[in-house]
Amino acid sequence: MTTSLTQLSRSIAHTDTDKSAGRFGALPRTDGVEFRVLSPATHDVRLELLNGAAAGSYQLQPAGDGSQTCFVRNAGAGDRYVYSINGSDPRPDPASRFQPEGVHAPSQIVDPDAFRWRSSNWRGRHPRDLSLYELHVGTFTAEGTFAAARERLPQLRDLGVTAVELMPLAEFAGSRNWGYDGVCLYAPSHNYGSPDDLRALVDAAHGLGLAVILDVVYNHLGPEGAYLTQFYPAYMTDRHDTPWGGAINVDGPESAPVRRFLVDNAVSWIREFRLDGLRLDATHALIDDGPLHIVAEIAAAARAAASWPVAIYAEDHRNAAWQLEPVQQGGWGLDGVWADDFHHVVRRHLAGDSHSYYQDFEGSAAELAETLRHGWLFSGQYSRHSGGSRGTIATHVPMRKFVVCLQNHDQVGNRATGDRLHHRIDAAAWRAASALLLTAPMTPLLFMGQEWAASSPFQYFTDLEPELGALVTEGRRREFKAFPEFADPAAREGIPDPQAASTFEGSRLNWEERSAPEHAASLALYSDLLRLRHGHASLGASESNTIDARAVGNDAIAFWREGPEERFLVVVRLSGAGAVSVEAAGPQAPQTVLSTEDPRYASDPMPLNIRQEQTRTIVEFHRPGAAILKY
Repeated sequence: MTTSLTQLSRSIAHTDTDKSAGRFGALPRTDGVEFRVLSPATHDVRLELLNGAAAGSYQLQPAGDGSQTCFVRNAGAGDRYVYSINGSDPRPDPASRFQPEGVHAPSQIVDPDAFRWRSSNWRGRHPRDLSLYELHVGTFTAEGTFAAARERLPQLRDLGVTAVELMPLAEFAGSRNWGYDGVCLYAPSHNYGSPDDLRALVDAAHGLGLAVILDVVYNHLGPEGAYLTQFYPAYMTDRHDTPWGGAINVDGPESAPVRRFLVDNAVSWIREFRLDGLRLDATHALIDDGPLHIVAEIAAAARAAASWPVAIYAEDHRNAAWQLEPVQQGGWGLDGVWADDFHHVVRRHLAGDSHSYYQDFEGSAAELAETLRHGWLFSGQYSRHSGGSRGTIATHVPMRKFVVCLQNHDQVGNRATGDRLHHRIDAAAWRAASALLLTAPMTPLLFMGQEWAASSPFQYFTDLEPELGALVTEGRRREFKAFPEFADPAAREGIPDPQAASTFEGSRLNWEERSAPEHAASLALYSDLLRLRHGHASLGASESNTIDARAVGNDAIAFWREGPEERFLVVVRLSGAGAVSVEAAGPQAPQTVLSTEDPRYASDPMPLNIRQEQTRTIVEFHRPGAAILKY
């Protein structure tokens, strides 16, 4: 990895000191609006203002940097507009801030500075203090809007999470989508509300002490409404291949304007919505052979755009420690990365999954202990799934930089029927896994509804135009052809149709079920675990590079969480029954801080037998469970 620090410094300085140069979209000024689009000088681009005091047609002029621009006096917020390229049919602005009628309709000018923020004293949260809660706005509530999500924020605060991670919001085709098919990268989906509705959601979260992180997708564009490539054909390149076809052109001819567009987009989300961070989707598919990787540039610019801490995370399956290393050492300087090995080991052990990437894992307690000690399991070993070595050594990386989960949108939604882990295992094993997650030294992520063991699945859903949608449905079912349970074509027909409205509706959370005994018990466990995690520094995300974690047989694990004034032992049995013996910290018996067999969490409690025998602490389990002990 090589990085130009001079380039990086210039990028930060430029972004931080000039709020207009290099920006894209319809940008309100004191006496009008500046319009700037990504488009080469060879294109003839005309603006059509459809209403307002300045309604009319305007010619854009090349700015000499891969963009075209014009200033329209007396244009203002609320006006709608379109562009034509070389005499084409009207097109929305690829950098539109709002598409009130969808991806094919006119854009609307928005003044982000008109919103009156209430939580003006928000100072943000350090990444080490984050417990993430991933949610999809459309299925998080019955209404599926920013406003409805805002009403649920107090319950997330009371749960004990400290950050909300919003799945992608960029405007997509149709009325429902996971968000990874966005095409208007600056515009929050009109299906969820207005840009100010999103600002109100962030404002309310900050008022409750919750940070807000947004998932952004820069590695591809959605299949419908992607007019951006008509404005700038060099936005895509065939020099690299990705799972979605061609790659975004960030390192080839005519790539400089593309890089500016992506950086400006990240900066705009931070500035205009006061976000606390970004999660960059599938960074392995952002292929950049240049001297300064686009991810490092985006991260630096996004942080420079705010006076509060801005956390930048990557979703990347490569287990690449250099992504977490400082830019000065050739890394990307990220605050964290989605570390999937934790999930895969636990899932293999508890649910027995062995297909696809699960074939690389045994699901043993030894693998789990190794993952807890080093952040991930694969650090250069051969992977049968990928057919080559995978991962790098990460023993120098603070544990907090690994984001781990039992569920997320991918690990649930990419299953054929969208079933969650707790749908596949018994309640005792679910409690044990939950305690493991929320006492681990990494940064934990919960997927919406996980805390109360929600009954609803989270399935893959789209609303694309019929011909394209039929291909998506066919492809979705073909994807599972190699799975034994779906080898029969008739069985594949039972996989929920992504295009059916019922698939989307069935994925909505049912908040009313939280009061039912089995759901209330899970919620109580999660609330207490999060209270302990954030109430004791030694149980939170760790700045250390490793912890003392040990496998006890094939089904149990014990690990120590230590601080200056307190020491905790976490003992987890993921399967089976029997005694777990661990070397004690001293002669005195430990205090039981939490047991998953407490009647608050288990309707049929089987109390643990915890005793001290000479130099050993013995925890006897009658079934899967966990205990947090304090010495």
